[in-house]
Amino acid sequence: MSRKYFGTDGIRGRVGEFPVTPDFMLKLGWAAGRVLTQYGGGKILIGKDTRISGYMFESALEAGLSAAGVDCHLLGPMPTPGIAYLTRALFAEAGIVISASHNPYHDNGIKFFSAQGSKLADEVEQAIEAELDRDMVCNESSTLGKAARVEDAPGRYIEFCKSTFPNNYDLRGMKIVVDCANGATYHIAPKVFAELGATVFIIGDQPDGLNINAGCGSTHLDLLQEKVLKYEADIGIALDGDGDRVMMVDNAGRIIDGDELLYVVAIHRQQTGTLNGGVVGTLMSNLGLEHAFKKENIAFKRAAVGDRYVMECMLEDNWILGGESSGHIICLDRTTTGDGIVSALQVMAAMKQSECSLQELLRGMDKYPQVLLNVRLLEKVDVLAREPVKEALRDAESELADRGRVLLRSSGTEPLIRVMVEGQDATQVKSVARQLAEVVENSL
Repeated sequence: MSRKYFGTDGIRGRVGEFPVTPDFMLKLGWAAGRVLTQYGGGKILIGKDTRISGYMFESALEAGLSAAGVDCHLLGPMPTPGIAYLTRALFAEAGIVISASHNPYHDNGIKFFSAQGSKLADEVEQAIEAELDRDMVCNESSTLGKAARVEDAPGRYIEFCKSTFPNNYDLRGMKIVVDCANGATYHIAPKVFAELGATVFIIGDQPDGLNINAGCGSTHLDLLQEKVLKYEADIGIALDGDGDRVMMVDNAGRIIDGDELLYVVAIHRQQTGTLNGGVVGTLMSNLGLEHAFKKENIAFKRAAVGDRYVMECMLEDNWILGGESSGHIICLDRTTTGDGIVSALQVMAAMKQSECSLQELLRGMDKYPQVLLNVRLLEKVDVLAREPVKEALRDAESELADRGRVLLRSSGTEPLIRVMVEGQDATQVKSVARQLAEVVENSL
């Protein structure tokens, strides 16, 4: 489907630049309200992360929903997966997330969840876009929507997260460092792990509207590594700004990415007889993950990058486990979307039940050296269609032959071209990646 406003993960961009403006969000609330409740009535939840523009967009969406005759229930700061859960638990028609995930504070965006807590179908997004192209008409006063705040939203979600951990185990005896990225999990994640019995050291739990993802969280792991070693912790857990991704650090300070976490969860599910099929990764998943699953006779498929496509591939085969290198892991036997806290708990359950460290659980997987470089775009151009870039890509693939692979793609969430190269020889991988990134830059 050709989308005018929606990207691979909702609508996202720099605050103040169309369509991430208050007037557009007003009309988006109205259009979404009309489509998602079939022209009025019912209720829609609104949650947000901690970036300063969330106040503005929350008010604009609330006004648009009210104009369409829809009641809105405000959740306040809440992780994206928490909004998905509460949409189901409170029997809402839909949930709206105001967040730009791992992006800096000056970006923001909107994501939607259906009544079932899953991403909207293409045809629903298409219907919302069609409504956006019509003139906005306010309901008569007696049929306007109302607004209410859900005061117990954090507590409800905390209890849900805890319920995904095996009830015959706890986290007593474990020391963990949790980095909340100064984002939506700051008042949620520490309580989940502490109430399960862990000794918790917290960083990134002082949001001020501007410091979300700034030098912390799943995209900046230096501080977490430092704190894990300082406190002699068993693991470090890094969430992103909206709480749907997780990365970890082991007790030696080594970064454990989404591919490795997916491996740990998959092997644990296989050993406990709860894997129910294979595992879905993406085009970015490390070749070492694919080979490790092959050794264990676990089927593995690659989807396009983005949790939407991972989910589609999982549903096609009725599989329950999938994820991305970035730490976006989906456990459909626990919840309906990627959830950083829930995913971390599945890894910790594997550690507890096996009585092994995270390092020990990863002995069956050897990652190939992989380099990922980002080339920022100053304007929207199709760099990948340019002949010098296509020629450089062919040369890179020829040089690596069957000893590695290359991937060039446009980011679905930021104005970037991602250059990924992996192979058996680390020196060769770095050289090929640098050369390819340089050609992409020069073509701009």
